[in-house]
Amino acid sequence: MELNRRDFLAAAAAMETAFQPARDRISLAQWSFNRSFRAGVWKNLDMPKIVREKAGLDALEFVNQFFENPTLGYLRRLKKALADAGVTPVLIMVDDEDPTAGTDAAERRAAAVAHRKWVDIAHYLGCRAIRCNMRGGEGDWRKDESLVARAAESFRDLLAYARGSGIQILIENHGGASSDPDVLARLMKEVNDPQFGLLVDLGNWNKGDDHYEAIRKTLPWARGISVKDIPGWDLEKKLRMCMESGFHGFWGIESGARPPEGASPQEIFDAELAAVLKMKAAIERVVLGRS
Repeated sequence: MELNRRDFLAAAAAMETAFQPARDRISLAQWSFNRSFRAGVWKNLDMPKIVREKAGLDALEFVNQFFENPTLGYLRRLKKALADAGVTPVLIMVDDEDPTAGTDAAERRAAAVAHRKWVDIAHYLGCRAIRCNMRGGEGDWRKDESLVARAAESFRDLLAYARGSGIQILIENHGGASSDPDVLARLMKEVNDPQFGLLVDLGNWNKGDDHYEAIRKTLPWARGISVKDIPGWDLEKKLRMCMESGFHGFWGIESGARPPEGASPQEIFDAELAAVLKMKAAIERVVLGRS
């Protein structure tokens, strides 16, 4: 889907700005409310108002799985909902458009092309980036010597498409090879593009890995932080590591709530909201210095 690409690229020629805002801000990742979404409590068009009125925030990270039918008319309504609520759209988390690192060249190409519509949608809505996954390959990814090269090919293709739009292409540590900090560092160096970076999730690391060391290795390419609290690890220490690295930008709440079995849809939503507000308070205290 192209939203009059020639026109929007011409209008965006001067928009090659950094992903980070001039100050630290808290954003809400829609995934924090994924259970209540699936329970039918809200729809994508409702989220800007929820972000503002329920969470008391003004920045939103979309999830593409929650877009019912992104026609131009739908996107107009979503853009209006953002404006009416005074909420900044930060990025779109893009899933189910893999395999960007697949072994089949035709499939990789199809994956790169499939992401293009999300570049256009993100630009139309006023986002700064889309978050992609690095997935694909066969067998043990640790022994896959061409994995990074294949992924780099896909993301160079997507970066070329996004050039001039102001939309950055971000990779999140999201399991498997993408949660190996050394693989991510190699990918960043291989592509070597200022519009390419990482959405560093503080919790999505492979089992047995040292979270602190993994975060340290990936922070040089961080364009956003996905704040997740994992039992057994010190969230405040992780946040301070990010601050000490010089990061400034969006600190995205991606909290997890596990409502009791049999909870009603509203109880599910209330539990998710409580988890969001708890995470918000932690970020305000540690990052923003609010008591």
